[in-house]
Amino acid sequence: MKRHRVGVLLFPDAEVLDFCGPYEVFSVTRLDEARRRMEPSPFEVCLVAEQESPVTATGGMRIVPDYSLAQCPPLDILVVPGGWGTRKEVSNERLIAWIAERGKQVKTLASVCTGALLLGQAGLLDGRRATTHRQAIEWLRESVPTVTVEDHLRVVEDGPVVTSAGISAGIDLALRLVARYHGDAVARATARHMEYPFPEDQQRQL
Repeated sequence: MKRHRVGVLLFPDAEVLDFCGPYEVFSVTRLDEARRRMEPSPFEVCLVAEQESPVTATGGMRIVPDYSLAQCPPLDILVVPGGWGTRKEVSNERLIAWIAERGKQVKTLASVCTGALLLGQAGLLDGRRATTHRQAIEWLRESVPTVTVEDHLRVVEDGPVVTSAGISAGIDLALRLVARYHGDAVARATARHMEYPFPEDQQRQL
């Protein structure tokens, strides 16, 4: 089985479910439910941060990354979370430059919540459709005027770039990516395993 490597970016004060939700989806995916305990996920998931040292996310959760930015191997999918920390990271030139470089190399680039602001700062949303957390809609419009912001959708797919609304919407995004890579049946089986409703309707709940 050829496994797709997913890199989930971390930074201080990242929103926990923004990165843990997609991590869970990719890590529990199986191509054959009958062999769930015998076969690995078709996705190899790794955590990437600016440094190798532990990162403290929102709420005080401490996470040890697998790779620093400099050590990160080639990726097929890059997931950029959001959270309060994005307010600082939008000015982190090293991180933004890394996102800009890797974002052009991966097959699929994804953001959850205000992670879209980091993609926008890296120039990766120019001329595209995107979304973000409901409370950051105007921030995205003002800071990245070349983006068409879809404020009524929970997940927005625009070619290789996929963005989602806030926090729990990252699970919907990841299930959509499972479907993109391995088909609808596998994605639905993954949602059933998680006891999570498969995202049939991408409309944002107001």
